[in-house]
Order: sequence, then C-alpha cells, then structure tokens
Amino acid sequence: MTECVAIIPARGGSKGIPRKNLLSVAGRPLMSYVLGEALAAKRVSRVIVSTDDAEIAAVARGAGAGVVERPAVISGDTASSESALTHALGELEKRDGYRPDLMVMLQCTSPLTLAQDIDGAIETMLDENGDSCFSASAFFHFLWRREAGGAAAGIGHDATRRLRRQDMEPRYLENGAIYAMRAEGFRKSQFRFFGKTVIHVMPAERHLEIDDPADIELAALRLRERDNARRGELLPRRIGALIFDFDGVLTDNRVMVGQDGNEAVMCDRSDGLGIEMLRQRGMRMTVISKEVNPVVAARCRKLQLECTHGVDDKLPLMHAWLRKHGIPIEEVVYVGNDVNDLGCLVAAACGVVPADAHPDVRGAANIVLAQAGGRGAVRELCDLITQGQDAGRIVIASR
Repeated sequence: MTECVAIIPARGGSKGIPRKNLLSVAGRPLMSYVLGEALAAKRVSRVIVSTDDAEIAAVARGAGAGVVERPAVISGDTASSESALTHALGELEKRDGYRPDLMVMLQCTSPLTLAQDIDGAIETMLDENGDSCFSASAFFHFLWRREAGGAAAGIGHDATRRLRRQDMEPRYLENGAIYAMRAEGFRKSQFRFFGKTVIHVMPAERHLEIDDPADIELAALRLRERDNARRGELLPRRIGALIFDFDGVLTDNRVMVGQDGNEAVMCDRSDGLGIEMLRQRGMRMTVISKEVNPVVAARCRKLQLECTHGVDDKLPLMHAWLRKHGIPIEEVVYVGNDVNDLGCLVAAACGVVPADAHPDVRGAANIVLAQAGGRGAVRELCDLITQGQDAGRIVIASR
C-alpha cells in the first residue's frame, strides 16, 4: 500500500494577523478546517502538524493528528515551508521508522480546501506521472504592468487584441492550498517543485488564502454557507412533520421565577418567524414537552403550534401522534436538547440538537446546529428546510 503523509506547517507566530492559525473563523480555529479535511482524505495515511506552539499541538492531537515539534531555528518569519517539511520527514523516520512514498503539504490559510481536493491532487500527480503537483484555479483575467514613463503594457496578452473568455487559453493561478510530492524526490531536491510538475485544478470558489483581516470575513461567510449546505443534505428528502421539544429548544433553557412563584422563559422572536414561514409552506408541526408549566401552552398558542406538555415518556406519544396523522417515522425531523429526548432523536429520520445540547445527546443527533436553544436554533433549522425546498432537495409533505 502506498504511504502518503500530509504535513501541515502551523507556526504559533504571525506578524500580519497575530495567532492566525488559532484565530476563530465561523466559530472554529482556522487550522481546524484543513486539519479535518486532511484526516478525512482517503489517499492520506497519516496527518502530521509541524509546529512550535503548544496550543496548536493540543488542537492537532485533539483532532486525531500527529505532531512534530519544530525547533525555533526554523520557526521564524524567514524560515521556509520546505525546512519544516524536511525536518518533519526526518523526525518521523528517526522517531517512528516511518518513511512515506508520497507527501502532501497543506496550508492552514486555505480553509476552503476539501478532502476531495487533497485526494484529487495526489491522484493527478500519479495519473499524469508527475513528480510534484500544486493546486490552482483556472485564470482568465488580464494582467498589466507599468512601464517606464507610466504607460500600461499587457502581460502575456496582446493589448491590441481583446479575446473573449471562451477564446482564451486557460492559465492557472496557484492558490497555495495543496502541494503533493513524491517523498524521495523532495528529499533530494529540498524544494516543492521538482521533476515533472503537474497542476491539479480546484474550483475557483474554493480559491481563498487568508492574508489580511478582510480575507477572514470572506472565509467565515463561505464556511458558514458550506456548513449550512452540509447540514441541509442530512435532512430527509421528504419531510412530513417537524416535532420540537420546548425547554432548551424554543427557550434558552433558563427560567425566571418571581416572588409569587410564577415562571417566565426567554425565547427568540426569529424562531417564531421561521416557524411561520414553514407553516405557510404546509409543514405540520407539534411540540412535545416534559415541562408542566402553563408557559409552554401560552408560547405555543402565540406561535400557533399544537402542543402536549407534562409528558414524561415522549416516544410513545410521538408514535401515537404520527399514527393519528398518518405520517411515517421516515419523514420526521425531531428537535431536542437533553437526555429525555434521546428516544425520539434516535427514532426519527433526522434528529437535530441545538449547539448547547447536553453532551450525551449530541452524539445521537444527525445534525448539530450552530445556534443555541432559544437563541436562533429553530430559525436556523427552518432556514435549512426552506433553502432545501427552494433548491429542490426537500419536499414538504403537507397533509
């Protein structure tokens, strides 16, 4: 079996954006995106993070990657990536007796890279009998330079002849995300481009290098869109009912108690708007809650939601409700947040939990939302469903 190691250089220092590799982007450390995709790549045998930073090393180990501790002499601003690769290969051989056939360098600053891109670069190199390979996107723009005196001159094109995009020979813009190499060739050359270098073409929408703060905002936007699309793909193709727990889903799981003993809860108005949007599309919905306080019924009346509360064992009631309305369990999305929701979460076609759900139920869920209960989690799910319906991926089976 061909052994391929993915090496991710990740220094602790960065002048442009301090602590860049650990910077929170769309709720996660920047380095975690490429790290997760490397671990998911089918062609990669081992994932190693080369770092001089203890916190980065802890993130890497926590994700399941190996770590090579990089000495200070090759961890400064002027140190090359090649020096980190050479050191990592040497340490792996000395420490573990590991000498891979192939290697791939991945950059933390390209968070849109997918596992399929990593596998694709390796396969391109092998299929085209290359020695080294880099990722790039097709480039059809016109480059110019200033000549002495200030006049503009075309670079690589005739300024007197304006070609249409479809008539242009494609050029390729290196995106800095992936560099695949035959390991022995790299050991000899000590450089990422050697022998026959080939190009793996990545889609332009995943071409993004984080160099300045504006790039971070753009990356966060694209990553949220990607995460939403991935979560949306986990929803059933056909949805006949959406069933909610109340506390911790439609509320933030806190309760305010007055001196007279009356209780109040905190809800999110955006959740109500999301529920109304689904109602207009024909979605059947209900609330099943253990809570006995009349605040449950009051809030559900406000939202025009059918509800049953004071329920100790929710699963039999859910099955009975589904039989009454002729809805198969294969068409049910259930949203809960705690251990008394486990039965329903597992039985439903799709179990969904808010971001702050109890750890014991997160593992049982198909979808973990980005928002917390009572703070937009329900609205997030409603948006995933409406977006899926608009894209033709989801059918709301109104009855």
